[in-house]
Amino acid sequence: MSTENTTSPRIAILGSGSWATALAKMLMCNTEHINWYMRRQEKIDEFIRIGKNPGYLSSARFDTSRISFTSDINEIVNNSDILVVAIPSPYLKQSLKKMRKSIRHKIVISAVKGMVPEENMVISDYMHFKFHVPMSQLGVIAGPCHAEEVALERLSYLTIGCPDRERAKEIATYFNTPFVHTNISEDIWGMEYSSVMKNIYAIAVGICSGLKYGDNFISVLVANAIQEISRFANAMNPMQRGITDSAYLGDLLVTCYSHFSRNRQFGNMIGIGYSVRAAQIEMEMVAEGYYGTKCIHELNERYHVKLPIVDAVYAIIYEQKPAQAIIQELATKLI
Repeated sequence: MSTENTTSPRIAILGSGSWATALAKMLMCNTEHINWYMRRQEKIDEFIRIGKNPGYLSSARFDTSRISFTSDINEIVNNSDILVVAIPSPYLKQSLKKMRKSIRHKIVISAVKGMVPEENMVISDYMHFKFHVPMSQLGVIAGPCHAEEVALERLSYLTIGCPDRERAKEIATYFNTPFVHTNISEDIWGMEYSSVMKNIYAIAVGICSGLKYGDNFISVLVANAIQEISRFANAMNPMQRGITDSAYLGDLLVTCYSHFSRNRQFGNMIGIGYSVRAAQIEMEMVAEGYYGTKCIHELNERYHVKLPIVDAVYAIIYEQKPAQAIIQELATKLI
């Protein structure tokens, strides 16, 4: 792996999935060169050979001469100033265990739509407490923005969160393209918790769809979901936030309703009768909401926020309670 001498920040993508690929596509509209960490060398070799990610977003083609790939996470850290982390949450901790280089002086941007399992921490907190990255150097990326639509260059929106507004503006310039508009926010915790929870609600919507509940019921479910997000975000980090902004409500809506939503697909399989394990095998991709459900449920055992939809999803996918009975009970709690 080699990088060119330049005064511009050296930007790296960590991750090899569809969202990592979409983010790389955005970055390459604004930078001459990026670094890209993928865990498997054979995947890198195939990517270079065919000019696109062999596993995800096959419509997105890349000039690989402008990409320095590596399967060595320490090499990517050593040769990069900005780290865009897009490793799925269940694999993040294991991937970062291999890291021997300090990242405390790096800018770290989380594009992870989940929490660190077992730690029950959002990614910014994990990076801050585990790796000592100052909060002013931490950022998050929120939707609504499906990777598949980015690959097709359909108009999409991102919100970049960072406690340092000037840094948020700078980060946003790297992702702003003719087909992706960017906004900024200082509410990194609210955006992160919302990004985790919207996946749980998409599972709930999928379950209800599989059980043949209609649009009327699902609209009420989603309306209650945004209230749950608001209550929980305020309990975790009280501040004035526009919960109907696109980073919260917009991201919730697209994740619950889009046919690209893997969390909704996962929930739909549960609703039509798949076991959790069978649905996971059939999906072949990570449904972040499965892990997020457990994290939020366990975290809420300390905070006791009213989250009936989260509780219902947890009962179905972790306690193996019958989906029909749980949703019928949930229906009596919605307003």
